[in-house]
Amino acid sequence: MSEPKITQKAPYIRDEKPGTYYWCACGLSSNQPFCNGSHKTTDITPVAVNINEEKKVAWCGCKHSGNKPHCDGTHRNI
Repeated sequence: MSEPKITQKAPYIRDEKPGTYYWCACGLSSNQPFCNGSHKTTDITPVAVNINEEKKVAWCGCKHSGNKPHCDGTHRNI
C-alpha cells in the first residue's frame, strides 16, 4: 500500500494541548486523525508532531496534503 486511504475530504479541526501527537498517514486508524498502529500492515508510517502550546490545529483528513500533517487545502482537488 503506497497510497493512503482518504478518511475525509476536510481537515480535522481540533484544540490541542502541549504534547507529542502521532498523525495517521495511512488513513486506516479508527482513531482519526491519530495513529492506532493500523499502519503496520502498510509501508506508510505516522508523522510525529510536537506541540509546545495550546492551539487549534487543522490536521489533514485526506492524507494528501503537501504540508503533512497539516491541511493545505489539497482535499478540494481530490
